[in-house]
Amino acid sequence: MAIKLKGTGRALPDRVVTNEELVALVDTSDEWIRERTGIGSRHVSTGETVADLAVAAAKKALEDAGATGDEVELILVASCSSEMALPCVACQVQSAIGAHKAVAFDLNAACSGFLFAMHTADAYMASGIYHNALVIGAEVLSKIVNWEDRGTCILFGDGAGAAYFAKDPESQTPLPYVQRSDGTKGQVLACGQHAHKNAFYEGEDNLQYVTMDGREVFRFATRQVPEAILELLGKTALEPDDIDCYVLHQANRRIIESIAKRLQVDIAKFPSNVERVGNTSSASIPILLDELRKEGRIKPGMKVVLSGFGAGLTYGACLLELS
Repeated sequence: MAIKLKGTGRALPDRVVTNEELVALVDTSDEWIRERTGIGSRHVSTGETVADLAVAAAKKALEDAGATGDEVELILVASCSSEMALPCVACQVQSAIGAHKAVAFDLNAACSGFLFAMHTADAYMASGIYHNALVIGAEVLSKIVNWEDRGTCILFGDGAGAAYFAKDPESQTPLPYVQRSDGTKGQVLACGQHAHKNAFYEGEDNLQYVTMDGREVFRFATRQVPEAILELLGKTALEPDDIDCYVLHQANRRIIESIAKRLQVDIAKFPSNVERVGNTSSASIPILLDELRKEGRIKPGMKVVLSGFGAGLTYGACLLELS
């Protein structure tokens, strides 16, 4: 493979909101939430911005890799909830870590964003344009969630995860990956932003929140993610049981269990932190990846499949062989 994972980091807001606290906001219960999602608590920003969390995770990833900001050549931030339209979050990270040589930009593929950013970084490195990349998923979803809608407010949390990749000088082979989008189903998970209103058009002001058809998202994820993983493994001549660990987007415990069942793989190979952090969208895969590395649950020599799905609708998978 053309790239090696050199370091990871994560950042979560200090404020933890339990299911019991949500009972005061919406008609729900801890039992109801856990049964349907597996979530017990989530971290919620009390002022931390997407950029704040991205910077904190980035610094930890660089420290873990033994690298400095001055060495970084490419910074990619995946996010669907940044506070500022301009400048992009990646440029704010670049400034904060002193990466004055780096090219920096954001991309938005919602919960698949970290994977899409990884694939982008891999393509740059495989072509020889850059030799390393800092890839970050960062979200503050709490500000775009309707806290009176129990179908969505129980799901989401805030946080950031980062990974530092370096080009493997002995390989020009890109990461094996599958990447797909289906815009025809885009409205099953959506969130409006700025109203169409200007000096020449009197649009209506309206506050937009996340809306979701939970059943359709569940059907989509449990069908498309296993198919993407099997297509990925077909490119590598590997079988599902040959994979040491599956690091999936942490949307819902029931979705993860369903994917494991469809792949006929022991659920023990599907670690999860959704009970503690909820669905952090583009940040969920790198947050979990960092947890697993720091706890020694994934180690050099292991084959790890990363896979995610999200608004767009988007989905994908890639194989990472740790060295």
